[in-house]
Amino acid sequence: MAAETISDNPGAFLGVETSLAGQAWRLRVADEAQVRDIARMAGVSDLVARVLAARGVAPDAAARHLDPRLRDFFPDPSSFQDMDLAAAKIWDAVESGRSISVFADYDVDGGTSAAQLIRWFRQIGVDAGIYVPDRINEGYGPSAEAFETLKARGTDFVITVDCGATAGAALDAARNLGLGVVVVDHHLMGADLPVADAVVNPNRLDCQSGQGHLAAAGVVFVLLAALNREGRKRGGFEGRSEPDILALADLAALGTVCDVVALSGFNRSVVTQGLKIMGGWANPGLRALAEVSGVKTAPGVYHAGFLLGPRINAGGRVGRSDLGARLLSTDDFDEAMEIAVELDRLNAERKAIEADVIEQATAQIERSGHNAGPVLVADGAGWHPGVIGIAAGRLKDRYGRPTVVIGVEKGVGKGSGRSVPGVDLGRAVSDAKAEGLLVAGGGHPMAAGLTIEEGRISDFTEFLNARLAADFDKAADARALKLDGLMSPAGATQAFVEELQRAGPFGQGYSEPRFAIGPVRVAYAERVGGAHVRFSLAGESGDRVSGVAFRSADTPIGEALLGGDRQRWYAAGRIKLDEWRGRKRVEFHLEDLAATE
Repeated sequence: MAAETISDNPGAFLGVETSLAGQAWRLRVADEAQVRDIARMAGVSDLVARVLAARGVAPDAAARHLDPRLRDFFPDPSSFQDMDLAAAKIWDAVESGRSISVFADYDVDGGTSAAQLIRWFRQIGVDAGIYVPDRINEGYGPSAEAFETLKARGTDFVITVDCGATAGAALDAARNLGLGVVVVDHHLMGADLPVADAVVNPNRLDCQSGQGHLAAAGVVFVLLAALNREGRKRGGFEGRSEPDILALADLAALGTVCDVVALSGFNRSVVTQGLKIMGGWANPGLRALAEVSGVKTAPGVYHAGFLLGPRINAGGRVGRSDLGARLLSTDDFDEAMEIAVELDRLNAERKAIEADVIEQATAQIERSGHNAGPVLVADGAGWHPGVIGIAAGRLKDRYGRPTVVIGVEKGVGKGSGRSVPGVDLGRAVSDAKAEGLLVAGGGHPMAAGLTIEEGRISDFTEFLNARLAADFDKAADARALKLDGLMSPAGATQAFVEELQRAGPFGQGYSEPRFAIGPVRVAYAERVGGAHVRFSLAGESGDRVSGVAFRSADTPIGEALLGGDRQRWYAAGRIKLDEWRGRKRVEFHLEDLAATE
């Protein structure tokens, strides 16, 4: 997919150079000839064609983009370095009767990756085990101690998913224990490969697959195809059905959405088709989770990323780390419901802990001056390591800067960072590790994790600000709020939103349409749910649009909505359909406000 097109006018859209959120507004523009060609070739309305053209979708690719079939985008498994080798080693383990365990990261990507493999093994009559390290006691990824535990349990062969690519010392220990290990990962790595039977990672330097944007769940989905192909060669499916990997696309889609990877190419086809499969709720774990999450409609990116995903993550953040993987791999609905209820409870607990950390980190940032450098780093004693990543994301959204939050315990800090478009935080953290500033660290462009000695936090902060200053400045336009047009409240209709949805699903790298509505005045506003503001905006003709500004009550945006003055505004955000008890209504999700002249 080609790059999106933004107005080359250095001035701001609607005269908004800065807003209450402190960001510029930029207008997406579309070549009119391309709009006409897309509308004709893909058979869509001018509105949908304009959304596609402004996001760089070429006319001859529009039809495939709107209906991305897996067979059109599925990569050749052999294009991944070590993929065929991994499939062969796994089948060798199966045929020799070795005891197999899947070692997974504790987040959604790890849980969905593990569950895909567990379910594939079950279809060929193999009962594989699951091991997920405890976030607090064991930390991220494999360790010598974890491999010793697996060995003591009788495991002979381990497949690591969403981790392992940089765990050289741990994999050396596994080799010494006599364990076979296949690594399946997607995180950035250097030239040094860990010692393993196979290392499958589209981001290893010698991999020519061109699939470095995949989540681990996507890499595992490709591995399943390689396993089926290897099984056919060996006659491994004689007397039984070949595993149906398409039925596991719901798990691949969930991991892809929740790991916030680019929603293009193969990822887009996985999410589009996987969400359709998810809607059948054949997976007992997903069905149970939907029930406790209140999902009543066909699942979309929002349900996956903001309702299902956070609950699965809650187990690894503040509870038992293996709950998510167990939930997604069980065939027992009663067991699934029991786990889902526990995850829902843990998610509520996580929210309370998270709010406390964010409050303390915000106060620290405000005291130190949040404009001191392009990167924000906050640290505090006792901050729960299970919520620091979410806190970093919330602060990144609030200040528009890459943010790292570090929880310190006994002189050692565990940190998690979230970045903004155009600033590769993962690479910078890897460089800091290479410079000796970190005990451990790595990630990908938009997110990173690290371990650091408390006394090195100041040095690390200086390093990040120096390392990323130029990138941050260059990416100014990438951070601007991209808008698809200006409209009045009267234009925000159900028919309009339903037409926009034809261009979806939207996600990372293919953002949901945003519009400026105005000029408007605030007709009504009230604080709800502690941190949110519900409102109604009235246009000059008297037409109104209602909506909500999430987590805004204590921000300049919330204060403006609740202030009660008669200021005229342009309001920027997304127009959504809210469904409640079978009834649909239009709802405006406000992201920014700018005063009119």
